[in-house]
Amino acid sequence: MFRSMLEAFKNLFKPVRTHPYPAEDIVLPSGYRGLIEYGIDACIFCDKCEKVCPPGAILFYQHESGEKEYRYNPWLCIYCGECVRACPKPEEALWQSEIKQRPAVVEDGANEGWFAWEEACKKSREEYAAAKKAAKTQNKSEE
Repeated sequence: MFRSMLEAFKNLFKPVRTHPYPAEDIVLPSGYRGLIEYGIDACIFCDKCEKVCPPGAILFYQHESGEKEYRYNPWLCIYCGECVRACPKPEEALWQSEIKQRPAVVEDGANEGWFAWEEACKKSREEYAAAKKAAKTQNKSEE
């Protein structure tokens, strides 16, 4: 008990070793992997980023017209960069920016919408595949 009190007393007179974050901005190291950025014009919708994403933070919604819609969940992302490595057009369609990650404080229900979106994406893929299969069957029967 005496040793810990002595150590605490000594630490009162030592310089502070923490970073004064609110007063000074944090300098990011080179090669910092920040938020995922997406360029819709360059994307070829190959779905490779969605397939390799370990936590499933990237999803594509399949519209009936064949178009796909990109969705990204920064609270689910682990910033590993696998999606960027898998992308055939890195730095154009998908890249990691040097934008700092959002604070870890998440309001209640932040992922509620994501789980609904995840189900909608899965359902849209199944419906699109079924419609495509039905159209193919219909084309074969017409021939």
